[in-house]
Amino acid sequence: MTVELSYELVAGPAGGAPTVVLIGSLGSDRSMWDSQIGALADTADVIALDVRGHGKSPVVPGPYSISELADDVLAVLDSLDRRRVHLVGLSLGGAIAQWIAVHRPARVVSLTLLCTSARFGAAQSWQERAAAVRGDGTESLADTVLARWFTPELLSRDPELAQQYRTMIASTSDEGYAACCDALAGWDGTADLGRIAAPTIVIAGAQDPSTPPSEMRTLADGIVGSSFHVVETAAHLANVEQAGEVTRLIVQHICGGAYDGGRRAAYAAGMRVRREVLGDAHVDRSIERTSDFTAPFQDFITRTAWGDIWTRDGLDHRTRRLLTLAILTAVGNQHELDMHIRAALRAGLDPDELAEVFLHTAVYAGVPNSNAAFAMADSALAEGRTT
Repeated sequence: MTVELSYELVAGPAGGAPTVVLIGSLGSDRSMWDSQIGALADTADVIALDVRGHGKSPVVPGPYSISELADDVLAVLDSLDRRRVHLVGLSLGGAIAQWIAVHRPARVVSLTLLCTSARFGAAQSWQERAAAVRGDGTESLADTVLARWFTPELLSRDPELAQQYRTMIASTSDEGYAACCDALAGWDGTADLGRIAAPTIVIAGAQDPSTPPSEMRTLADGIVGSSFHVVETAAHLANVEQAGEVTRLIVQHICGGAYDGGRRAAYAAGMRVRREVLGDAHVDRSIERTSDFTAPFQDFITRTAWGDIWTRDGLDHRTRRLLTLAILTAVGNQHELDMHIRAALRAGLDPDELAEVFLHTAVYAGVPNSNAAFAMADSALAEGRTT
């Protein structure tokens, strides 16, 4: 049975933005991703989760399994109607992300594996840690875990950060922590690495004692086509200690290079204007009708017509509306014309203005086309609706 996880959803650019899901380490809460969320939200909707037994998510008696933790994440995505996402997982979160990529490949657009492993050592060590936490609490191992999360240099240089993360560890539910240790004791995804088809980046911390680069190299070697990066001067929570570099790698992996980033920015700007001009209802219907065959054209028209031309400062949107109506009338494009007539009326343009456009076009582009434009505008006005 799934657990209803606590999560934070930070909305990215309006309309068609991809979704990035952040899944954290054993003993952490979702605030460990604070350095990444803002940068990722420039191009994507971002969902940061607390796994069961951690942060604000419910604690249920263990033991847990990685598949159960993965099902919790999938339940959140289902509730938000996010069918395909970019998964980013660190440590325990990386194991969860691997499970989803193997067993639910259709849900994964890309995979980012940070300071994690296909197998976290001997099961007995995790069973012993689970027993210790159930007996003495997470407070008893907070200092040991903290020393593995960050390099000694960072801990001595930033005592405030050290105290923040020590508190995070110590405040984690004893049963939630122990039950996730049970999950790691039973986790071994080594044999399934070859089944991961999503584009994957593997990021290791050079000074990580928990999942050292040599261990993470096994992940990179086992996942076909993956790229491997080692971040210097970083231990297990590399995303915190080297936030800038790790964020850059994640964004580049998800959004591509400068060229792809520019395309995404143009698409996001175009979608905003497209919704402003045509209305959410029309755009939502267009998106719902998009197929694999029509997707390239939808991307093209959103980036170029809406993201390039309609966003220019040389003409305001009112003038562009009137110009569009005149051109569509002149070329006899009645399908597009009807849509823009209704959008113009919804936006508050006076019917008399539309009449002047069609009269002017009649002189210079032909009476039959303007006659058809008048008929469509008359029909829209008579209906009393512009959907």
